[in-house]
Amino acid sequence: MSMEQIPLITDTKEPFTITRNKAGRLEFNTADGTVHIGVYPVRAFPISASDEGLSLVSADSHELLWIERLSDLDQSSRELITAELAQREFMPEIQSILKVSGFATPSTWLVKTNRGDAELLLKAEDHIRRLTQISLLITDAHGINFVIHDLEQLDKHSRKLLDRFL
Repeated sequence: MSMEQIPLITDTKEPFTITRNKAGRLEFNTADGTVHIGVYPVRAFPISASDEGLSLVSADSHELLWIERLSDLDQSSRELITAELAQREFMPEIQSILKVSGFATPSTWLVKTNRGDAELLLKAEDHIRRLTQISLLITDAHGINFVIHDLEQLDKHSRKLLDRFL
């Protein structure tokens, strides 16, 4: 199908269903009986507004459904999309910085995250990006994004180590 033949649904009140098939892939079923297999959700703003502005995208990367707010969906659809996003997105939150190998880059950091202790390799200081006044995104050498939602919640030792790189 060409992009013109796939209508974008922008009203989540319009009848549709989202299910998971036996192969574990998401299916999007429209009111007219069209079934799209292998759809996946994509957040417009995964960090700053994670529950707002989501697209349901077809296997061939065409947007099928725009979801203004995740809370607009019925519970079943919301749970399926949330579970799919959790599988697709991996962004551990740094809770404390335990140790850094040195204050010049590249440097190895030992951090405590919401998913356990981790080691990250910071290749360059510009891999630390400020998202807001109090939040940071740190990308390690392997492309894994680590987030700090609130700098003020870090302990004194962690802030001191981080300040050497900012």
